[in-house]
Amino acid sequence: MAERPGSRHHSLYKLMGSPPWKEAFRQGCLERMRNSRDRLLSKYRQAGGSMSGGAQNTLLVQEVMEEEWNALQSVESWPQAWAQLEEPMDLAVLEEIQQELIDQEQSIISEYEKSLQFDEQCLSVMLAEWEANPLICPVCTKYNLRIAGGLVVCQCGLYIQSHSPEVTEQKLRACLEDSVNEHSAHCPHTPEFSVTEGTEEKSCLLMSCLACDTWAVIL
Repeated sequence: MAERPGSRHHSLYKLMGSPPWKEAFRQGCLERMRNSRDRLLSKYRQAGGSMSGGAQNTLLVQEVMEEEWNALQSVESWPQAWAQLEEPMDLAVLEEIQQELIDQEQSIISEYEKSLQFDEQCLSVMLAEWEANPLICPVCTKYNLRIAGGLVVCQCGLYIQSHSPEVTEQKLRACLEDSVNEHSAHCPHTPEFSVTEGTEEKSCLLMSCLACDTWAVIL
């Protein structure tokens, strides 16, 4: 039986205004936003780590909605349904989804900011302990380092024969503080310390950061 003229557009309109369309587009947008976390945080950092409220000031919401809409248009016959978005009900649907994406975007940024604050607090505590107490082992952050004759040891298992026999607690402390401060000047995350084998088969104290993908040999 031949389809009546206009019936196809009518069926498309019903599809556009129906809950299944709303839920499919909504879920697609939310999933796309979750998968774009790194891209969002990159934009946030490029913006100087600040953004004001309001849809017009969002960083990624409009892009995510456009990308998901373009993906839906790849389905046969969906481009013809674009004109139906002028209907108030469909615009309300889009505005509702947009607001949900704005909330998710702000939630991701808020979680990131809390993580930065935690890292800053950890860094402050680490530096304060180094300044106020005997030199704490940077690997285990629990026991004190013992240094004598160029040998650096800790009861956690750290054992390093220094390339510089005249190394002292004061020199190592200064080196650690300088390295941490230099790293914090370009990265807000707390670096980690580990013992690794050097090129001359001697153990080395290594500072590394997964967040900015940098490393430095401390000792």
